[in-house]
Amino acid sequence: MKLLLATNNLHKVEEIRRKIARDDFELLTLKDLNFEIEVEEDKDTLEGNSLKKAFEIFQKTGYSTLADDTGLFVDALNGAPGVFSSRYAGENATYDDNCRKLLSELQGVPLEKRTASFITVICLVTDNNKHYFFEGKVEGIIKETKTGENGFGYDPLFIPAGFNKTYAEMNSEEKNQCSHRAKALEKFKNFLMTSNYDKQIS
Repeated sequence: MKLLLATNNLHKVEEIRRKIARDDFELLTLKDLNFEIEVEEDKDTLEGNSLKKAFEIFQKTGYSTLADDTGLFVDALNGAPGVFSSRYAGENATYDDNCRKLLSELQGVPLEKRTASFITVICLVTDNNKHYFFEGKVEGIIKETKTGENGFGYDPLFIPAGFNKTYAEMNSEEKNQCSHRAKALEKFKNFLMTSNYDKQIS
């Protein structure tokens, strides 16, 4: 069975492979297919963006496709950066650019009011008329300074509820137990097992 991961982000690929690796399941990447595509994320919801990416790549490759979109929703900023998280500081923003802008926007906000949610929505497209969504959500707070060298994106700033360190201070095993993407992938795995849908993916 083959499943295509619709991302060029190697950090995401590594997380997904760790979480759903199975001997009877071949996870392919765009790089494996020597296929280059950039799908514009122009929808106003995580569901819309993940569906658009999965559907466009499915149509071009013919493989059942798994795509995700993730947003950091900060309460003190009325949900920003939200669906624009990856390009918060501009279309070509780096991870550091986005983190710096977030810290700037939250300057002066006390720690107890820096609450936020990390949400991932995964979309599986298996043919032109079938798609499925899986959501993972983690509550936490935004630190006042970056700490940790692991992970990517806003990981050096986000402390998940129940922990005293950021995602970036966790090793990959720790993060894969509690992250928003891990929670969404767990729902995806359960869907495969309970519906026997893995027998239909090709």
